[in-house]
Amino acid sequence: LWLECSMAAGGIMAYIVYKRKKPRTIPFGDGWWGVGEKTLSEDQKIYPFQVETSDKEIEDLYERIDRTRYADPLEDGRFHYGFNSTYLKKVVSYWRHEFDWKKQVAVLNKYPHFKTKIEGLDVHFIHVRPPHRENQKVLPIMIVHGWPGSFYEFYKILPLLTQSRDGVVFEVICPSIPGYGFSEASHKKGFNSLAAARIFLKLMERLGFSQFYLQGGDWGSLITTNMAQMKPQCVKGLHLNMCMSNRGFKVLLSLLIGPYLPFLVGLSREDVRRLFPFFEKNVFEMLRESGYLHIQATKPDTAGCGVNDSPVGLAAWILEKFSSWADLKNRDLEDGGLERKFSLDDLLTNVMIYWTTGSITSSMRFYKENLGSNLNNRVDFKTEIFVPTGFAAFPNELMHCPKSWAQIRYRNIQSYTFMPRGGHFAAFEEPQLLADDLFNFVKKVEKS
Repeated sequence: LWLECSMAAGGIMAYIVYKRKKPRTIPFGDGWWGVGEKTLSEDQKIYPFQVETSDKEIEDLYERIDRTRYADPLEDGRFHYGFNSTYLKKVVSYWRHEFDWKKQVAVLNKYPHFKTKIEGLDVHFIHVRPPHRENQKVLPIMIVHGWPGSFYEFYKILPLLTQSRDGVVFEVICPSIPGYGFSEASHKKGFNSLAAARIFLKLMERLGFSQFYLQGGDWGSLITTNMAQMKPQCVKGLHLNMCMSNRGFKVLLSLLIGPYLPFLVGLSREDVRRLFPFFEKNVFEMLRESGYLHIQATKPDTAGCGVNDSPVGLAAWILEKFSSWADLKNRDLEDGGLERKFSLDDLLTNVMIYWTTGSITSSMRFYKENLGSNLNNRVDFKTEIFVPTGFAAFPNELMHCPKSWAQIRYRNIQSYTFMPRGGHFAAFEEPQLLADDLFNFVKKVEKS
């Protein structure tokens, strides 16, 4: 979302700069994000990890919940002003009296967790191997989450990916972005998507994978794209459910002509339906939905003070996004439509990952680190992607990116699918649809 909004202002000048200089790869480099000076050597061992909790942790949560001071909602405010406090009380009541965190911790530990030290940080990941069967092709894949999600978003798609389909199956590595959940946050300024991409490439190398697939949405789409730009020789294929297009002359031309003669500018009828009226869907709607972005990209530590201290404030800040980003029409509903796509147990488990790790502020800083400089000057903005690429375009994604726009930057698109339903949190909302598209994409790449 943030990259789409920012690039919208790039215009023709950004296009000219982009066309002038197009490096084929990004320098890999190195970094150090730990405390103090870089150490001479780093422990490269991989250690098993388990999510844990305690009665003390749960009692502290309950005490804080019980002291919550709510604001009265406006009459007929629904979700247009943010998370409606009447419904919030219902969610919090469930959290306080019915939600079983110890049970959910056991669910989290259903898959094997690990940690390893990379560039001074303890990096958390889950590693799920498929059941052994004869005559099946096991393909390693890394799937990367975004904000305000976590590795838990993928728990419904993991069984689908690790089940053999036509002789193809995945071995899945799912890391937590440093500063999110159980991955240690950077102790130094400047930790952006390029740093995360480099760390995840080092993780795959440490696990013994020389070639692998990548999948991502939200921040995960940018991080995995950066990985493909840094080491294209290692990336067999890149599958995304959020596309970050370049804004330039070709896009400007399609906006002018597209509503009337879409075929002349490479737009389909479905593109026209999703894109136009452009200013209403891509400018005004984004202004309504991007307030959080400006806060987190400028003063994350200030806002973080409140949401890191109040569990109810944290839940409202996070869960409002799962409402509107699943479908903007949910803002018209008293309950925000939250339970149409998600269960409260799943939503609160994601919130608890942020709460128990105290990671909301560091996760918000990721916006500032990535938006702290002119995007047009970033090396990844100037670098095309040549690895085989697949896109799953979900209809309720915040901004639609037509295939013709994606091709400006992603030069080897093998598949582009208009998904029948679903929004921003694809793996969480529609795991079967996303898994189907991912398998279809990988089969095309493997046959080519």
